[in-house]
Amino acid sequence: MSELFPVVAEHSRYVQRVRRRYAAELALLPAGLPDRAVIAALIETLLAGRPQPSLASALRVARHLVLERLAVLDIEQGASVDDVTLAMTHLAEVTLDIALRAARAELDAIHGEPRTADGRDIAFWVLGMGKLGARELNVSSDIDLIYVYEDDGATHGPRPVSAHEYFSSVAKRLYALIGDVTDDGQVFRVDLALRPNGKSGPPVVSLAMLEEYFFVQGREWERFAWLKSRVVAPLSGPGAPGDARTLALRQLVTPFVYRRYLDYGVFEGLRQLHGKIRSEAKARAAGRPERANDVKLSRGGIREIEFIVQLLQVVRGGQFPEIRTRSTVKALAQLAAGGLMKAETAQRLSEAYVFLRRVEHRIQFLDDQQTHCLPQADADLAWIAASMGLKCSRETCELFEQLGEVRELVATEFDALLHEGGAPKPGGCRGGQCGGPRPTVDGDEFLQSLPAPLASAVRRLAETPRVQGLREESRQRLAKLFYRAAQAVTAQECSLGAALRFVDWVEPLLRRESYLALLVERPAVQQRLLRLLDLARWPMRYLMQHPGVIDELADPLLLTARFDREAFIADLLDRERGWQRSGEADEEALLDTLRRAHHAEVFRTLVRDVEGRITVEQVADDLSLLADAVLQIAIQWAWARFGKAHRAQPRLAVIAYGKLGGKELGYGGDLDVVFVFDDEDENAAEIYGAFVRRLITWLTLRTAAGELFDIDTALRPNGNSGLLVTSLAHFEAYQTGRGSNTAWTWEHQAITRARFCAGDADLAEHCEAVRRQVLTAPRDTEALRREVQAMREKVRAARPVKDGLFDVKHSEGGMMDAEFALQTLVLANGANHPELLDNLGNIALLQRCEAVGLLPAGVGVGAANAYRELRRVQHRARLDEQSTALDAEAAVPLAVHRDAVKALWLAVFA
Repeated sequence: MSELFPVVAEHSRYVQRVRRRYAAELALLPAGLPDRAVIAALIETLLAGRPQPSLASALRVARHLVLERLAVLDIEQGASVDDVTLAMTHLAEVTLDIALRAARAELDAIHGEPRTADGRDIAFWVLGMGKLGARELNVSSDIDLIYVYEDDGATHGPRPVSAHEYFSSVAKRLYALIGDVTDDGQVFRVDLALRPNGKSGPPVVSLAMLEEYFFVQGREWERFAWLKSRVVAPLSGPGAPGDARTLALRQLVTPFVYRRYLDYGVFEGLRQLHGKIRSEAKARAAGRPERANDVKLSRGGIREIEFIVQLLQVVRGGQFPEIRTRSTVKALAQLAAGGLMKAETAQRLSEAYVFLRRVEHRIQFLDDQQTHCLPQADADLAWIAASMGLKCSRETCELFEQLGEVRELVATEFDALLHEGGAPKPGGCRGGQCGGPRPTVDGDEFLQSLPAPLASAVRRLAETPRVQGLREESRQRLAKLFYRAAQAVTAQECSLGAALRFVDWVEPLLRRESYLALLVERPAVQQRLLRLLDLARWPMRYLMQHPGVIDELADPLLLTARFDREAFIADLLDRERGWQRSGEADEEALLDTLRRAHHAEVFRTLVRDVEGRITVEQVADDLSLLADAVLQIAIQWAWARFGKAHRAQPRLAVIAYGKLGGKELGYGGDLDVVFVFDDEDENAAEIYGAFVRRLITWLTLRTAAGELFDIDTALRPNGNSGLLVTSLAHFEAYQTGRGSNTAWTWEHQAITRARFCAGDADLAEHCEAVRRQVLTAPRDTEALRREVQAMREKVRAARPVKDGLFDVKHSEGGMMDAEFALQTLVLANGANHPELLDNLGNIALLQRCEAVGLLPAGVGVGAANAYRELRRVQHRARLDEQSTALDAEAAVPLAVHRDAVKALWLAVFA
């Protein structure tokens, strides 16, 4: 039984061989986990201590000593998988670096150093791919390498050659030093198959050759390989990881791996790659039962966890740089943190990955063979099991039981991601959907399978040059999507009108095939999209403007969650750090990031709204908080990139007015804001003036990702003729009537709804104090009423309503009458009733006015209820893209509410 089996490294036949042959050298490796410095020192010691020092021999002996140490640390002392794989990665990096320097020194003596035509030296990179690139190298792994040199040129030594010939010779010598099998074995098996054009391509490529390959020939599966690429040698000097020229290499690779959109088109490429790997694994296992338990390549193995992670990274990493990492375990945590994977799933996959890697290491420690299959010998199985705290005998084997559970978990998650193994829906094979050639969108047989109105709409679209010019694969995708829409109509999951709107929505997106791929890959997203198009008209317009947000429909928390300001800001800051790590934190990336994040959150709120999960007031609250958060991030990011910034954080406050100030912002509403600063710097006015202009550009510029807001600053002191940004002291003096330049009554009406919404939080209290000072100032009540009534008539004249119609906002008894009446009450009574000073919104303040006796019983509550209902009607009309001016019949249900607002007006102004 394995519980009696001694858990010692010496069971490993490889460890036994090392201890026999290199007994004298074992003491040269200091105690503990070997790192780069220790390994480099060990190689130097080995070279110095031999009568005829051979670098090839020293590198190989060093490897044996390091592996023997790792076996002891792993098996006997419980070293983590991370410790073991990092030490192996350090071994590869150090040996490659030393070998590269030796190879170049030898060739420089023969040919001279390679230089460009203008005399510059040429950088050379050894790129580690796969587990080496991810710093996850296993103990008997080969290393996947790609060799890249910077530019064409030639050497100028005794025997000049071209740069390509020179670096090809470097590659050969590197292989001899690292990969050749000698009396001491080899350092690593070297695999160059991932290079451009694979085994038929040259062993080394220039940056220009690599760029052309990516652009012309790069295949989808290669993007997964390049995701983990990293410069592993040289470790210092020209071409090292920190060198500016290495950044140019990274900037070439990154856009090949990560596209600037949601890249669901890679699913099919991964399916094909995975199918090929599974087929090869089955072929290898045919007639060889010992190969069935391959912890890497079999179903539910290590490779499938890596594919799960890499697929989500490639699909989303173009827009979400925070999920870009080469480490599988770190990526799982980041995918969970970003909401792209359930936290529980990420944790279980992470645990599965560690378990499988531990088993893999035990297998490889046995004989130092590059194998991932469990051994057949009972003693070996018992030793592996015992080393992992499990039992294994002929009667029962906990190792196999746990391995089976882990692999089933992984395979289930992988199949769910790629929709493999799922049973088709009943009727799913109608319309030519199963068996035989797949239908295209303009096929007669396919069109006949659709409801007649839908078939007509699809036929019109299919006959357009845009559709006729699509690839066959894309035309098949369209057919699949329209057939699903028809099935949804048949199943009464949506109306025929929604299906027709779906056709209209698809048309302008035909140039962005990734969105079609997204819907094909995520049937539940299309189902929810059809429902959304059935509920209101405005969502279709929003989706046409910002099609990328449809991916939000895949979020299971979409309908149950609410906007979280702090989480939104934290996510954006994480994204900024991600751009910085990838060297792409330029202004364009941040502008696009801000817009995409805003569009996604607006869409989330929109879906909850039309699904009836939140009220009109909650919609306004969430949209207002979102605008606050966007303003806050924009200030932070713009200031950090502002050339005249004279301090770490700007002493700037944004005061919100209007709908934003009252937290009643709607979809697509502009922002009424005033900018004030409180800074004693002698050039503060000039600095903040320039910064606010820059900030407004950040907020209003249309980029590839769309728009954010229209900004209205007309409520600043002196309106459009005043300064764009003013000092807090001047703002206070203007609003409180000190000096000759003072605010008008209509400006005081506006300040009833003003609030600090973004900027330096230390200024919030001062801004609110100014507002309260204005609201509590003594006033001539009769004069106030006359001025407010005059302003109301002026606004009414500017927004006339046709006879016989009732506009829920502008007509007599509409929302604006309620707002003007409430503003009058607050300005006239704020000094005596401090409970009216809080910016709680119109509904709550109307109720308070009645509660404190400023309105007759029932008038305040009635007006509040009326205002709520008028807002709801206005909101619904805008969602359906209908006029808010109702005819007499449609206005009948609102008569009681209109009368309630008229009663409020009479109570305030009679």
